[in-house]
Amino acid sequence: MEVKEVEELLNAEETAQKVRRMAYQIFENNYKEKNLIVAGVNGEGYTLASEIVDNLRQITDKEIYLAKIVLDKQAEVQPDIKIECDVDTFKKKTVVLVDDVLNTGRTLAYSLRPFLSISLKSLQVAVLVNRDFLQFPIKADYVGYGLSTTLNDHVKVVLSDVEKKGVYLF
Repeated sequence: MEVKEVEELLNAEETAQKVRRMAYQIFENNYKEKNLIVAGVNGEGYTLASEIVDNLRQITDKEIYLAKIVLDKQAEVQPDIKIECDVDTFKKKTVVLVDDVLNTGRTLAYSLRPFLSISLKSLQVAVLVNRDFLQFPIKADYVGYGLSTTLNDHVKVVLSDVEKKGVYLF
């Protein structure tokens, strides 16, 4: 088996620039909203959501909520998906669903389930890296970095480790 070398696609500074740009795009598309909810998928998706919220709070004084979506990204079937936030918070609000990498769309498709029973104003999707190997009809409204790769390539986003922060391909 061939061992692939790790290639740094985005360093810490470039990653921070992409996140800031995404926050500005989210703000520009939702400037009329009184408040906004950013919901991140557990793991690096939630870390990305948290960084987007931090950037949004520097851009605007609107009320910005952060929510966490908990699911098992490796499971073939998702029996239980939880939102760590009061469901009433979402009613008639704009929600930005955030994950680190959009590959097949499976994780984001599963992440939509809790929102299907809530009367939202709008649901948008943000990802740091879009690999575009979609098996599910999920499209990102906000993309930090578009990447053409093969199915054998693996993309890893590291946000929670300051020393290794960035986007890697191996």
